[in-house]
Amino acid sequence: MITKIAWLHLRDGHILSTRSRGKDKYYLPGGKREPGETDEQTLLREIREELTVTLDPASLVFAGTFEAPAHGHAPGVLVRMSCYYAPRYTGQLQAAAEIEEVVWLSYRHRPDVSAVDQLIFDWLRGQNLLAE
Repeated sequence: MITKIAWLHLRDGHILSTRSRGKDKYYLPGGKREPGETDEQTLLREIREELTVTLDPASLVFAGTFEAPAHGHAPGVLVRMSCYYAPRYTGQLQAAAEIEEVVWLSYRHRPDVSAVDQLIFDWLRGQNLLAE
């Protein structure tokens, strides 16, 4: 089981997503917890490293946890993604570290994201938060 923390950042029915160098799928921004980190610490660190912005910890709201087969891993390996909204941040969104591309996706891009992100896209669409 791989555990990750992700940022759900929506604007005008689109969700912020990223593609790492050498990857063929888009992933919601975030990443893996380092030893001793809380979800909040992990999310703040990963977003600062990947997108050069600082999330406002007071604006973090837990959205849900989703589980699916891990993209690019051996069969049977699962990823468990805990997702948070954080509408307030400082800085300008831009690709950094291993991130090659930052994009805004709608539901029609569902085939272009990882399996766990597809579940999240379905959930967001069901809440009328993600445009067709």
